[in-house]
Amino acid sequence: MYASVSVDGFIADENDQPGPLFDWLLSGDVPLDDSGVLKVSQTSYDYVRPYWDEIAVTIAGRHVFDITDGWDGKPPSSIDHVVVVTHRPPPEDWENYEQFHFANGIDAAMAKAQELAGDRVVEVAAGDVGGQVLAAGLVDEVRMDVVPVVFGSGKRFFGSVNAQHLLEDPDVVIRGNRVLHLRYPARR
Repeated sequence: MYASVSVDGFIADENDQPGPLFDWLLSGDVPLDDSGVLKVSQTSYDYVRPYWDEIAVTIAGRHVFDITDGWDGKPPSSIDHVVVVTHRPPPEDWENYEQFHFANGIDAAMAKAQELAGDRVVEVAAGDVGGQVLAAGLVDEVRMDVVPVVFGSGKRFFGSVNAQHLLEDPDVVIRGNRVLHLRYPARR
């Protein structure tokens, strides 16, 4: 489970705007991808780039898919596939995008993602879907890029999780420019 997050635990404001949560992706001089747009500190690059290279599939909710316009038909961060958790049918013109898959519920999404990923990483986007996957015990680790901003309210990192879930002590704590990278193994 992964996302950039405010210090007070939000991945977007009430209007689905990330505000300064992605500013760290523009705060350095080391290109993070081939676009030339994302440039981070060397410290952030050394942590984030190897992780991004391991990801084969991202599981995201339909809301994120809709507000990003399906990433214009290109999975984010050069990921091979996106599995969208939804109870609605795909958009009518979406059958031509072979990298996108639509699943009814988290169990079907996880099964499809694992099939597509093989021995590579399945990433779950934070938010409501991520919280559901965590609550189902299907998360191995929680990764957060904590940005020094307080939103006060908005879309929660763990969505609507309403029960306690203990994580292990962080096994990664790295300070980048305008970001603190944290990784917590999930406790089972």
